[in-house]
Amino acid sequence: MAMDKLIKRTIDLTRVKDLMRLFPVTAILGPRQSGKTVLAGKIGYDHYFDLENPRDLAKFQQAQLILEELEGLIVIDEVQRSPELFPLIRFLTDNNPRQKYLILGSASGELLRQTSESLAGRAAYYELGGLGISDVGIKNIKKLWLRGGFPRAYLGASDTEAFLWLSNYISALLERDMPQMGINIPANTLRRFWTMICHYHGQIVNFSEIGRAFGVSDMTVRKYLDILEKTFMVRILQPWYVNVGKRLVKRPKVYVRDAGIFHSLMAIESSGTLTSHNKLGASWEGFALEASARSIGKRREEYYFWGTHTGAEVDLFWQAEGANWAVECKYDNSPTVTKSMKSAMKDLKLKHLWVVYPGKETYKLDKNITARPISGIGEKWEY
Repeated sequence: MAMDKLIKRTIDLTRVKDLMRLFPVTAILGPRQSGKTVLAGKIGYDHYFDLENPRDLAKFQQAQLILEELEGLIVIDEVQRSPELFPLIRFLTDNNPRQKYLILGSASGELLRQTSESLAGRAAYYELGGLGISDVGIKNIKKLWLRGGFPRAYLGASDTEAFLWLSNYISALLERDMPQMGINIPANTLRRFWTMICHYHGQIVNFSEIGRAFGVSDMTVRKYLDILEKTFMVRILQPWYVNVGKRLVKRPKVYVRDAGIFHSLMAIESSGTLTSHNKLGASWEGFALEASARSIGKRREEYYFWGTHTGAEVDLFWQAEGANWAVECKYDNSPTVTKSMKSAMKDLKLKHLWVVYPGKETYKLDKNITARPISGIGEKWEY
């Protein structure tokens, strides 16, 4: 049994099963090697097809003959390789209540576009990231932060082995996977761009500045960033606008989603290198933000950041239960209330603000501001 099969992934299993009870088709979307196939195996299925397997791909030349006689849960892996299947799946689920589909895909934007028309109202979508804190345990947070959440990197026998895998993963993504998705940009060009984006990790994106440094137009920068977002490699947070008399930041913020990928591209391949690196704080902020977003459980387009040109900001803003909420990530052993936090509480009319930090204790900073250790982030966000 592969080691990654031993990891329970309780949050992901629960959320996917909840969707499957409501919809005839559930799509698990996420980067390659994030564990989509293993998760499908944990759910249990009656039939499995992998469209990267030449034998299965050949079978699907007559897909209707193959699928229409089946019953139970049918898993189709790397489904974006055969977009012509979506109208057929719609027809089959409409006419055969004994069938359910779990479709797995590695390209979010493209797969969503393909399914939106054919499966409107019939499909639910779940984004699967890498391993989370609840999967690996509190005692392994530092290891997860350094190596990231890709199971094969996290489970490597050593840091050296983990980063060897990550280096090869990045190369394979750029040289093989992206061209298969129709992205015809030279691998070296996109690698250099991706590495440059690492220097903006956790910062406001200045498209013109990046374009000048890289020697391309603003539109090309936006195009390349869109590619990295669609393949789940970066998170682009849009700014939240509120009607206040302040100059608000109106450009997006960018993060490399997986800490291991970020560290690999920045040549940070050990805990010692990380603790002395000038990107230590930015790295931890991105790691804590992803952990928080995973626990909160909103769709990625429902997250924002907020900032003013005078420096007030919060890293993560969302709405739920009829109220406004926010998270600020601080690499600080004992965070305190700041002027920025008070400004955010007032201007955003926050019901509560959490300061996620690397310590061990949960404690009140102010009436509606709480310091929450990253180890205290559970399977479901506690309001």
